[in-house]
Amino acid sequence: VFGKDINLILVLNNLSSDRKTVKVAMSASTILYTRRTVAEILKAATSVELGPKQGKHIRVKIPYAHYGKYLTTDKRIQVTALCEVMRMHGLKLLVEKTIILEDTNIIIKLPRRVVVNKAVTLEISYANPLPEPVSRCVLLVTLMNQQVKINLARLAPRERSKIYFEFTPRRAGPLQLQVDFSCDKFSHVKGFVTIAVARA
Repeated sequence: VFGKDINLILVLNNLSSDRKTVKVAMSASTILYTRRTVAEILKAATSVELGPKQGKHIRVKIPYAHYGKYLTTDKRIQVTALCEVMRMHGLKLLVEKTIILEDTNIIIKLPRRVVVNKAVTLEISYANPLPEPVSRCVLLVTLMNQQVKINLARLAPRERSKIYFEFTPRRAGPLQLQVDFSCDKFSHVKGFVTIAVARA
């Protein structure tokens, strides 16, 4: 989840009956969806001794403080581990993983029944998932081809808040509601809901 530390485990298994020494070079970078690197956020190297048929786990932690300011709106991190088996004529194995961080979810609560030409109140809750305060918070609500921009108060670390939004549907059928939350530390956290509007 965006805003939390990322904990990873590299699992090494020696499938042979001989002892093995493996040199591991790990790195992580924030990337765009095109896989282009934005910034390197982790570089670590270690050496692991594996007995016959033995497996070992290497734990890796990427704190939010290391990746937060380098993430793009794609919220992608590419982690690679280059494992070199010593005394095996340069036998190398590359392991890659792309992590897409989940946004804090926007929660939209609707009344049980929405009826045409009757005022409806929605509850929209939003959160700051970060361990630091955020300011310049803005909620953009798109409904019935109209956009409403709502300026919000700053949020403390990990704080969740909510607003109430009223509208009157003018026709029966499905209505798309989109909510877009942005602030000074991240942008475009989206929430969607389809509202079924009943005839009166």
